[in-house]
Amino acid sequence: MGVREEKQQIVETIATKLRDSKSTLLVDYRGLDVSQVTELRKQLREAGVEFKVYKNTLARRATKETDWTELDQFLVGPTAIAFSEEDPIAPAKVIAGFAKENEELEIKAGVVEGQLLELDELKEIAELPSHDGLLSMLLSVLQAPMRNFALATQAVADQKEE
Repeated sequence: MGVREEKQQIVETIATKLRDSKSTLLVDYRGLDVSQVTELRKQLREAGVEFKVYKNTLARRATKETDWTELDQFLVGPTAIAFSEEDPIAPAKVIAGFAKENEELEIKAGVVEGQLLELDELKEIAELPSHDGLLSMLLSVLQAPMRNFALATQAVADQKEE
């Protein structure tokens, strides 16, 4: 396989991942040593997120194929891309948490559920509870009136017994 075909295959891979991902984050990893990058990759892998470094020129070609040319302005300097096909919040949570401990790591921008988001918006998303946490909160809110009714009914029954 020639170099040209190999590069085209990489562009197609990036474009496919951009289309299929629920969220994609662009990260500047400059200043991290090998052990820190390895730890970040491990945490992302555990969260079901793929983290890879691509050449910016190849990534720009992929954005043209997917109509995400807005990302081109962030594809400058050392850039790693985190793709998540399952949980749209996972990459932001893991990377923001890791960035708190390692200030060299910098989130540039990202696409979450089809919307381009910048650093401030991604940080807000990272602070949201997980999907299971949100479901738990919803269930608690839904159960509260029924629980209060049951307690009131029990109190009336206890009062009548006395």
